[in-house]
Amino acid sequence: MVEERLFARYELESPLGLERAATVIAGEQSSGTFLKLPGETDSLRARSGARIEEIVERTVLSAPGLPCRHAGARFHRGEMVLSWPLENMGASLTNTLATVAGNLFELAEVSALRLTDITFPPAFARAYPGPAFGVAGTRRLAGVEQRPMIGTIIKPSVGLSPEETAALAKELAEGGIDFIKDDELQGNGPHCPLAERVRHVMRALNDHAERTGKKVMYAFNITGEVDEMKRNADIVRDAGGTCVMVSLLSVGLAGLAAIRAHCELPLHCHRNGWGLYSRSPHIGIGFRAWQKFWRLAGADHLHVNGIANKFTESDASVIDSARATGEPLFGDAHYTAMPVFSSGQTAVQMPETHAALGNADFIYCAGGGIMGHPGGVRGGVESLRQAAEAAMNGIALDDHAAEHEELRQALDLFGARTR
Repeated sequence: MVEERLFARYELESPLGLERAATVIAGEQSSGTFLKLPGETDSLRARSGARIEEIVERTVLSAPGLPCRHAGARFHRGEMVLSWPLENMGASLTNTLATVAGNLFELAEVSALRLTDITFPPAFARAYPGPAFGVAGTRRLAGVEQRPMIGTIIKPSVGLSPEETAALAKELAEGGIDFIKDDELQGNGPHCPLAERVRHVMRALNDHAERTGKKVMYAFNITGEVDEMKRNADIVRDAGGTCVMVSLLSVGLAGLAAIRAHCELPLHCHRNGWGLYSRSPHIGIGFRAWQKFWRLAGADHLHVNGIANKFTESDASVIDSARATGEPLFGDAHYTAMPVFSSGQTAVQMPETHAALGNADFIYCAGGGIMGHPGGVRGGVESLRQAAEAAMNGIALDDHAAEHEELRQALDLFGARTR
């Protein structure tokens, strides 16, 4: 029987040399401690100890990436790959996270450490079904084929009543929107309780669907305790809703897996708080590694920021993140999730987004890019559709705008602000 192993790749920096730091990390994250104990036999280490698979030194620096207790004039930096036998943690996402991203970040021997990728053994495919809907299921429910889905976020973030939220949803639906989501700050507060919000919003969206045949997808934020999320997911389903949203770092892996097992709707997964993991190049988790956990747990949609966004992330990082969500796991395309672009998006970034991703299988969320359009909501939505049409047909935006007023207005207003 072939042993199944879990592999994790890191960027590592240490004043003691990469070999020494890797050995300490491997021990800390498997069978060892700071000294050999009686129960830590050679056979136990051979069976359960983490294995150093690869070390590649890239550079030597004169200063540490992070504060480091060990003084030194030279800080060695490079890559390290460790592996663990599946028997250590089993096919468990929660225990795997503790293994590959636990105490190792705090070790005194480390002056920088970042998890950049992970390879799960096949046992995880048997344990976790992954996204229930993904791209195909989302498109089917939203009634949008071949082109990007045009979406927006309810703003103001908080403060609107259920009735006011529904009025805005109605306006967006009449303007031709495909997808609407709650802001991550809008959960189940007293001023806008989820059940009331669902009742009013879905009345508006169901009426629109009866009149037009188009059912706008609305991602209601059900983030909460596990039992609460299950009840709220049922409320959305029973009202005719077609999507729910969760804040991943708030509910955790176990929470997402639990709602995936219960919920009958696509899971729109927001990564608010992501900067805690991503902003420093010296510590944290890269999106390529991070998103695999959530896809296995059941994420149908994953936020990836946007090109020319309002945050610190580079365009290259945004696109690599979006591509990562569509890469198969275990050679199975079923585990792919739909990337969600947002953060200061307008018609201007649509062609570059489409070209960089290489397909139209994404949700493109614009707030001001829709609501701030001179032609109102309908003009904003239409400008994004026209930009997508240009992108998919290889037509320059300016050329397409010459024959499409809404796109021209968007370029006039947003062009200078975006670049």
